[in-house]
Amino acid sequence: MTDTTAALPLIRDAASVELEDTGPLEEATGKEMKTSGLTLWEGPDDAEAGIWECTSGPSRWELDTNEFVHVLSGRMTVTRDGGSPVELGPGDTALFEKGWSGTWELQTTIRKLYVIF
Repeated sequence: MTDTTAALPLIRDAASVELEDTGPLEEATGKEMKTSGLTLWEGPDDAEAGIWECTSGPSRWELDTNEFVHVLSGRMTVTRDGGSPVELGPGDTALFEKGWSGTWELQTTIRKLYVIF
């Protein structure tokens, strides 16, 4: 449930709130991956916070911002260029700093909370 009349953006159940279709993932490197999301806040310099969901598959990322994520559901393996794979799943929190580059392999549909800054 989203309450837009509250003194602050409020989501009571981020794991099951309905999201808007945001189209195919541009960073996909294999089959088409579908994304959906809900933006809770937008700030200066492309800063943003919200909920994001994406179907399974491989993708490649080269970040020009910092991104904080907290995984609500699903599983993925992230591998920084030149680094070792790291598994992320429900309850895991990670920070991808500006300049991070590597791959994300989503084993299942993933839903995460994110803050881009």
